[in-house]
Amino acid sequence: MKTVEIIMIPVKNQQQAKEFYIKLGFQVIVEAPMGHDETWIQLGLPNQGATISLAKFQGIICETNELEKEIEELETKGIEVGKIDNTPWGKFAWLKDPDGNSLCLHQK
Repeated sequence: MKTVEIIMIPVKNQQQAKEFYIKLGFQVIVEAPMGHDETWIQLGLPNQGATISLAKFQGIICETNELEKEIEELETKGIEVGKIDNTPWGKFAWLKDPDGNSLCLHQK
């Protein structure tokens, strides 16, 4: 894994949460429909690499250069990784830690 890319924060009301984070100094990076009547809202602090997403569920997205290789290495360590999803935004594969927290590997 190269870097923590996005921390997904579960919120009840995306617009209300967005207004709060903007008051804290965050800036909207992406606000776009993602299907199923859902909106992807991603915010970040100026000049920072890691961002947050206001979502319906929790997760941490980590960027990787070689998704398949990363999955292979994790599986040799006994870590189960879900199937690879190919999207217009890159390849994604989800896994869970022992407490059920979601992590995602992302290759752009």
